Amino acid sequence: MIVSAYVFSDGVELAPDAIAATAQALRAGQLVGLPTETVYGLAADADNATAVASIFEAKGRPSDHPLIVHVAAFDGGMSGVAHYAGRVPAFAQQLMSAFWPGPLTLILPRRDGVGAAAAGGQNSIGLRCPAHPVAQAVLAALRQPTAGEPVVWGVAAPSANRFGRVSPTTAQHVHSEFADRPDLLVLDGGPCEVGIESTIIDCTRGAPVLLRPGAITSEQVAAACGRSLVTPEELDAQGQAAPRASGTLESHYAPNARVRLMDAKALQQALDMLGTDVDKSPQPGKSIAVYSRAPLKTSARQIELRRMPTDPAVAAHELFSVLRELDALRVKLIWVETPPDTPAWDGVRDRLQRAAA
Repeated sequence: MIVSAYVFSDGVELAPDAIAATAQALRAGQLVGLPTETVYGLAADADNATAVASIFEAKGRPSDHPLIVHVAAFDGGMSGVAHYAGRVPAFAQQLMSAFWPGPLTLILPRRDGVGAAAAGGQNSIGLRCPAHPVAQAVLAALRQPTAGEPVVWGVAAPSANRFGRVSPTTAQHVHSEFADRPDLLVLDGGPCEVGIESTIIDCTRGAPVLLRPGAITSEQVAAACGRSLVTPEELDAQGQAAPRASGTLESHYAPNARVRLMDAKALQQALDMLGTDVDKSPQPGKSIAVYSRAPLKTSARQIELRRMPTDPAVAAHELFSVLRELDALRVKLIWVETPPDTPAWDGVRDRLQRAAA
């Protein structure tokens, strides 16, 4: 069930009834499709272990694979951060000041007795303050105490898709993903602006550790906190294990079609070798989709050519939608031009490498 988060009249404004209904559903332990600026999340009260278990069940996600908890902005005192985190290092506070609300998740030491199910049983927890106005409005409504109802300090909200599959960036994606749950409330906040999941920084090791790249680059993180980033590989070399975190499995974000990464030259050579032979396939429609920044040519009618934007932010914004569109064509293969090996492309390159794993 998709409900618009906006009222469209003379202008565009938040729909208070939709925000209130969403907050009420979350307080009641229900799951909600919630828009954020990164991707749509499948949200539940992070302190309701039964509701959190429903997220794992709905996604088919292992219960020890932690979820990110979304909180209102850190303002000291009784905030969502103070509720869930036992300690906030100074460099983590600097990152909050620089990038919150925004697409940055921080792994912090978890307070005993809170958020254990969402944290996958770890003694750390991932926290993020989303920038999407709809998500902010829902979190604000949950912070307002109601008669007989406790304050909800945060919502666990992994991407609203089946585990390991392509993340949703529209309300319709969520609705289609969970077509077997017609009563699932999906709050429509429009297409996601960023389009890929948040950057994840582990703040439990005394130095910032990059666990997952995203729209906020490692260079931006280092500049904001004045600390060089450590990689998980460097931790391994030191005999330290980084905490488990969302979206860091080798295979993830995968469409039904098989994804293969190649450079532009290899893509064109592969297309030339195919020639028109692909047209002899007994299957109607498209057989192979190609997603590249370079202009490529083919004479085969069963090849779908799509151009990838040359701007990494634009490419990130459309990535998951394009993968879903190509899946809808029922292609068997998706050939993608490998993104440049530069920090600005790290998030897109990471998602594609995992999709191809």
